[in-house]
Amino acid sequence: MPDASRGSATDGDDHTVVTVEDAPPADPATAIDLRRLRDLSHLLDDSIQVPGTDFRVGIEPLIGLLPVVGDGFGLAMSAYVFAVAARSGVPRATLGRVAFVLWVDAVVGSIPLVGDLFDAYWKANLRSTALIEARLADPATAAADRRYLRRVAAVAAALTLVVVALFAVLAWWLLGYVGAV
Repeated sequence: MPDASRGSATDGDDHTVVTVEDAPPADPATAIDLRRLRDLSHLLDDSIQVPGTDFRVGIEPLIGLLPVVGDGFGLAMSAYVFAVAARSGVPRATLGRVAFVLWVDAVVGSIPLVGDLFDAYWKANLRSTALIEARLADPATAAADRRYLRRVAAVAAALTLVVVALFAVLAWWLLGYVGAV
């Protein structure tokens, strides 16, 4: 069974797994922050084994079952994860990728019940911690984050165009329906 103090992340192509040992960062304060972040991420995302399975959940999906309060707790924890990432000095592309992972967690996680199941699967805090550790261990791999963010931006732009086109068609139809065109 993998050690909870180790992180893993996929590269920008989502097929190569990078495993990061507990390599101490140059700055002792960063090392302390990362240790706390590792422990917190394990507690939030991976601390409880589901009986009869190998699947693990943390306390975040369970707290998320509480309306409003649970989502607020998750948001506060995400803010802490992002603050540690920013303070640790990872490249901006990595900060963007961490922000994206946490944003997906916040948006989908806010859907009642379905979001809590998603939180149990997505494990945003562990993903973000692994990304931070991977980039601190090997800053040259930040190019993978830039490629990932370019892909996300292209998909977001395409989806925006589709939504704008759908709204334009809907508006044109409504105007025709009321006889304005």
